[in-house]
Amino acid sequence: MKQLLTFLAAALLALGARASDHGTPADALDLINKTAAYLVDQGPAKTFFEASNPKGRFIYRDLYIVIYNKHGKVMAHGAIPRLVGLNVYDYRDEDDKYFVREILDKASKGQQGPVDYKWVHPLTRQMQAKSAWFRQVGQYVITCGTYK
Repeated sequence: MKQLLTFLAAALLALGARASDHGTPADALDLINKTAAYLVDQGPAKTFFEASNPKGRFIYRDLYIVIYNKHGKVMAHGAIPRLVGLNVYDYRDEDDKYFVREILDKASKGQQGPVDYKWVHPLTRQMQAKSAWFRQVGQYVITCGTYK
């Protein structure tokens, strides 16, 4: 019985630790602002390289940066680097929502989010609700999403 209680306590602690690994909207906006400052200071090439590094400075908990140009081309992607160079303007989530279009449209109007959609969580590999936060910097839109 004592072993069962120990096991259950450990399982609950593990679940709690997993929940605390989620980034918050404030964390996402902070990561976006750090990326924006790096972009201004270091330029696009270095920023795209660093933002596409899954172990780089723009990864925090389950948060990562995606950078689009104004037309929907992926310039950097912290979770799926193979998307770099693809135009995802017409990508839709499982509910048929054109989330990239909405992000780019709102960013062009000076908004910072959120845009809600569904996406696969990079750690759990499960489809989850997500809110994208973003900021336009010159010709690029820097995004970071929080999973719900």
